[in-house]
Amino acid sequence: MPDQISIQSPADFHVHLRQSKMSELVTPHVQEGGVSLAYVMPNLVPPITSADQAVSYLESLKSLAPSTQFVGTLYLGPELTPDEIAKAARSGVRGVKSYPRGVTTNSDGGIEDYETYFPIFEAMEREGMVLNLHGELPSDIEKGICVMNAEPLFLSHLEKIHRRFPKLKIVLEHATTRAAVEAVKRCGDTVACTITPHHLQLVVDDWAGKPLNFCKPVAKMPDDRQALRDVIREGHPRFFLGSDSAPHPLANKFPSATTHGAPAINDTGATTGVISCGCAAGIYTSSILIPLCATLLESFGALENLEKYVSKNGRDFYGYPVDPATPPLVLKRVQPVGKDGVVPPVYIHPDFVNVSDSDPAKVQVVPFYAGQRLAWEIAQ
Repeated sequence: MPDQISIQSPADFHVHLRQSKMSELVTPHVQEGGVSLAYVMPNLVPPITSADQAVSYLESLKSLAPSTQFVGTLYLGPELTPDEIAKAARSGVRGVKSYPRGVTTNSDGGIEDYETYFPIFEAMEREGMVLNLHGELPSDIEKGICVMNAEPLFLSHLEKIHRRFPKLKIVLEHATTRAAVEAVKRCGDTVACTITPHHLQLVVDDWAGKPLNFCKPVAKMPDDRQALRDVIREGHPRFFLGSDSAPHPLANKFPSATTHGAPAINDTGATTGVISCGCAAGIYTSSILIPLCATLLESFGALENLEKYVSKNGRDFYGYPVDPATPPLVLKRVQPVGKDGVVPPVYIHPDFVNVSDSDPAKVQVVPFYAGQRLAWEIAQ
C-alpha cells in the first residue's frame, strides 16, 4: 500500500458556502480540505437568480479565500430569463441549479413543472451552460412518494430533458441509488453525475434517528451504496466528486426540548420563526474532503481512481483543465498515534467561542467523521 499520493488540483463540483458568519467560518475550509476549485450552489436567502448577484457572491467568497477558484451558479425559478442566461454566461457563471419545491434547504421557491423552463434550457444549450438537477420529487404520501423512492421516481424527468435537449450538459446531483447510476449510464455523454463521499459510506440505518447523518437525498439501501462504490471503482468518466457539503448550525441539527420553540436563525442572522422538531438536512465535509475521499475509496478498493473521482472526471466534463504549472496536492498516510488524522469534534466561528451552546444563534458546525481517525492527511 502506498504511503503517499499526489493528485492534480482536486475540484468539488457541488458545495454550499452559505452567507454571513457561516460563510466566514466554512469558506476557508475548502482549501484546507484539499480543494482548489469549488462549484458553489445558489440556494441563499434570497436565492441567486441573476448574473450580478452571482458575481457579487463569488467576490465575497474570494475575499475570504483568495487562493480558491470559485465557480458560480444560478437558481432556477420564474425570475430567470434567456437574456439573463446569456449575461450569466458572459460573466463566467457556469450552471443553473434546479431544486424541486421544498425537498431540501432553502428550496421553497423550487420548481414543479420542468416544461415551463424549456426556453431557459434552450438558452443554456446555446450558451454551453450546465443544468444541475437535484434529482428528487417532493414527498407526497398519498401519491406514494417519500424520501426513500423520491430519487428513482424523478429519473424519468432527467431522461425527458436529455431527450429534448441532447446537447445540453446535465449533471444529476448527489445520486444515492442503483437506479440513478444506471439511468446516467444509459444517457449520452452530455449527462454526468456527482456522488458525495458521505453517500459512499452511509446507508439508511446510519441516519435514522441520527441527526448528524441526515441529509437530502437520504442515504438508501446497502445495494444502492454498492452501486455507487462500484461505479467509482470502475472509474467511469461521467461520475465524479460533488461533496454537497452543507453546513448547518448545531442547533438546527439537534433540535431538542431546550431549543424547540426557540427563535430559528438563518444564514444571514435573521429570525425565521421558531425551531420546530425537524432536523436540518445536510452533512459537512469541506474541511476534510480529500483525505476523507482517499480514506473511503481505499476502504472499498478504489484508491487507484482517487484522482479521476476528485479531479479529472469533473474537470473534463465541466471544461476546467488542470494548469500543469500548479503543484499537485500531496496526501500522506496517517500514523495512528496521538491526534494525527482525528477529525475535530466541532468548528466554531471565533466570534462565538464564548457563547453558550444553548444559544441557537451560535455559529458552530460538526463535521462528518467527527472524532474519528482518517487514514490520510494533507502533507504540509
